[in-house]
Amino acid sequence: MTKLPSSSSSAVIIILSVIFFIYRIPSTHALGSGATLAISYASATVCGIVASKPRQSIQCYRRGQTIPVNPSVNFSSISGGQNFFCGLRSGGYSLLCWDTTNFSSSRFDPQRVYFNDTVVLENLSVGDDQVCATVVGTGSVKCWRGDDRSRLPSNGFLSISSGIGFSCGILRDNSQVRCWGSNTTMANRIQTEFGISPMASIVAGGSHVCGLNSTGFVFCKGSNDSGQLNVPSNSAWEFSTLALGESHSCAIRGPNNSVVCWGGGGEYSVNVTQGVSFATIASGSNFTCGLTMGNLSITCWGPGWAGEANYSLGADFPAILPGPCSHSSCSECGLYPMSQNLCSGFGNICKPCVTQSSTTPLPPVPLPPGPTGSARSSPSKGLRKGLLAFCIVGSVGAIAGICTVVYCLWTGVCFGKKKVHNSVQPTITRAPSSNNGTASNNSPPSRSSTIRRQGSLIMRRQRSGTSSKHADRAEEFSLAELAEATNSFSLQNKLGAGSFGIVYRGKLTDGREVAIKRGETGSKTKKFQEKESAFDSELAFLSRLHHKHLVRLVGYCEEKDERLLVYDYMKNGALYDHIHDKNNVEKSSSVLNSWKMRIKVALDAARGIEYLHNYAVPSIIHRDIKSSNILLDANWTARVSDFGLSLLGPESDCDYRPTKAAGTVGYIDPEYYGLNLLTSKSDVYGLGIVLLELLTGKRAIFRNGEDGGTPVSVVDFAVPAIMAGEMVKILDSRVGPPEVNEVEAVELMAYTALHCVNLEGKDRPTMSDIVTNLDRALAVCDFSHGSVSSGAISIVLE
Repeated sequence: MTKLPSSSSSAVIIILSVIFFIYRIPSTHALGSGATLAISYASATVCGIVASKPRQSIQCYRRGQTIPVNPSVNFSSISGGQNFFCGLRSGGYSLLCWDTTNFSSSRFDPQRVYFNDTVVLENLSVGDDQVCATVVGTGSVKCWRGDDRSRLPSNGFLSISSGIGFSCGILRDNSQVRCWGSNTTMANRIQTEFGISPMASIVAGGSHVCGLNSTGFVFCKGSNDSGQLNVPSNSAWEFSTLALGESHSCAIRGPNNSVVCWGGGGEYSVNVTQGVSFATIASGSNFTCGLTMGNLSITCWGPGWAGEANYSLGADFPAILPGPCSHSSCSECGLYPMSQNLCSGFGNICKPCVTQSSTTPLPPVPLPPGPTGSARSSPSKGLRKGLLAFCIVGSVGAIAGICTVVYCLWTGVCFGKKKVHNSVQPTITRAPSSNNGTASNNSPPSRSSTIRRQGSLIMRRQRSGTSSKHADRAEEFSLAELAEATNSFSLQNKLGAGSFGIVYRGKLTDGREVAIKRGETGSKTKKFQEKESAFDSELAFLSRLHHKHLVRLVGYCEEKDERLLVYDYMKNGALYDHIHDKNNVEKSSSVLNSWKMRIKVALDAARGIEYLHNYAVPSIIHRDIKSSNILLDANWTARVSDFGLSLLGPESDCDYRPTKAAGTVGYIDPEYYGLNLLTSKSDVYGLGIVLLELLTGKRAIFRNGEDGGTPVSVVDFAVPAIMAGEMVKILDSRVGPPEVNEVEAVELMAYTALHCVNLEGKDRPTMSDIVTNLDRALAVCDFSHGSVSSGAISIVLE
């Protein structure tokens, strides 16, 4: 029988193993692995991330006392060492540590170890005196304190875990184990004993490491002076979560989630764990704690806990999260029961993938050839060829799919050419780019005719009956009706100006209050064409858009040279006026002088733009996002307005390069202006400027000094302070310092703004990301602080 070449056989095994590991990496917590439960063992301090609270903050227990942990903000994982523990903040941009040896203190105050909002961390791992984590995306390792940084591996890791004087991790490229640290003897020993065997997961203890291999069995390597490597008999995938101390090992056993321990002279097999189901476990040097599934309380056992009066923590200690809250759909292995409630509506807790169906074959572990070099029996030739073909085709397909997604995300979108206009504020324009200084021979159609064709196409899709416009969505008014509603367009009724004319307040004959935008009057052909284009654009878009955070179009008027649009009246005017009105000096002078309200307004606007980008068909790019185009209705709900600059979304995956860049000074995307490249991320930049306005109270471009001075961009003013962690220096003094409960919310909005104003669009978040951040920021604001006191104001919190 013909055999596959050894290289082909190895390729099949490696491909299957990699695919398998991607979908099956069990949850593992240990002395040095990040989780929602952690132990600082020298002081017998147990800490957990609190469940069912607006903030996923940390609480600790030490010798009968519950100890609060500052700051009271969201954390994704914690891990403990000998005399301290550390926590990774949600988002991975900040790492804090707390000393647990000061017994005179009634709370733990932090020391910031790491802060970088552009290089975020995951896989927190704390050993006896070292702190390590991996960088999101690359998997590269960063370590602090105990480890010699010069000896850190340069590889990318799927996960890491730390013991006493060493750390180990699983390599991303081949799932093999690599170890490092100050205890080089133990690190080298463990790495050698694991060899080239691929591992699905590993956890570190004092001087040993255990993990699950590709077939689902537990293997332990390292020191065995107390029997900590003597794994009880188990079947494939029977053990899931592992927790290792200095001389003992424990695991959660399915399907009843009981705990089994081995090593340590038998002192860890105790009655307290009998008949109890555990959601997760963690170990210190000489004791282990578990989170019970029944009420999410903590139970501890082992000789290091012997001095405690009870095995369980005090009754006043809060319930602890059984796993980190994430924005994953948890489609692979399902949701943890009551997941949404435990995360207070901000994410899900995913069940660990710890079982393997008995009907699904497991990938084999490669074995070295026998001493004689003879091959073992192999499957049939047809099966081998089919398997190899399946793996090759599947791998190519997977790579192609990933590349397609990356390409789409990286390159942006393709838009049709369309007329550009500027709003009432100053315009930035620049000539179109050319090829080597020479204009293309294939001249594009005129901008005016292009937008008219696009507008006409939409109108044809929306027309019904005999009306020239979409009568079932937008009413048609006569000029006389609108003149009567505005007292002949009197100056007393003037509200401001829009993208193609003046806006007036009006009252229709049926009592409805409206805002009426009248196109500029004049006989110049160019002005008339611009008015026509903006009119067609707004009517085309708004007649088909219906969202609570977009200004609603009521109707229109088209008589001879007159072009008018009728909108719902926004009682509380433009956001710009509330932030920058000279009369808004005292804290009580505006409803928007509270952080909670400013975050809510930002969230409202973000939701409106998100609808344009993700849910309108075809999608729409607004192109003129600024505070004067965000209006506030009677209930202080923010709505995006003025679609005179807007463009239809892409019809293919290419960049849209309009014939001339246009926009509002201070808000226009630098990439759009500098490279003539327009994508939906241009709206993200504009919203980032609005967020900075809300934070600082400064205009997009302002003069620095009481008596005037050099014009300064709000980006140049605010971004350096935010990056330096000195945000308090640039916050709007009219609102006042954030309350304790508002600090994290304001910080989250600031870092969101920071990313929105990145120079390159690919480095900016999507509107969905922004909505998620602002939604969370609003929720962490306590309802009793920063809220509006006026009973006449109804604030809708979604």
